[in-house]
Amino acid sequence: MSVRRQVTYSDELLTDGTVHRRYSDGRQEWRSRGPGTTVSWRDDRGNSGIDEPLGRTMVKRVFSNGTVLYGRESGYGRTLWSDGLLTVNRSSFGGRLGAILAAVAGGALLGGLIMPPDFMSAAEEDELRRQAATQPSGSDSGSDDYGDWGDDSDDGGGDFG
Repeated sequence: MSVRRQVTYSDELLTDGTVHRRYSDGRQEWRSRGPGTTVSWRDDRGNSGIDEPLGRTMVKRVFSNGTVLYGRESGYGRTLWSDGLLTVNRSSFGGRLGAILAAVAGGALLGGLIMPPDFMSAAEEDELRRQAATQPSGSDSGSDDYGDWGDDSDDGGGDFG
């Protein structure tokens, strides 16, 4: 499967510590920290679920109805999902510059994207979790989505989007 659709998004940190995510396709999502490294989310279309990082570059999105998608973070704030959706974080740079960089990152670098798996076994997921737990805390561990949401120095590393 290849990239079938690209959607940019921007995040706004709310006073209650949650994040309001606005997508270029009009969708809105509200995100809050869950247990451990998970993030709970709900959107304005009645969907909800949990995002869980699996290792350095993988994320598992479980919808409340049991549907599972996997995403692979590809740098420059890009995540390619197993359904062919590419999400690109434009909030790190903001304004006109963010739109230009999102276009470049999402368009010119499409050749470097690697599709995530459509399915992973519980053992494969557990191995990625184990590897992530043994990484040194100062290493480049993929997404910044689960770090300090209020940190303005985010380099757009991840979006889990």
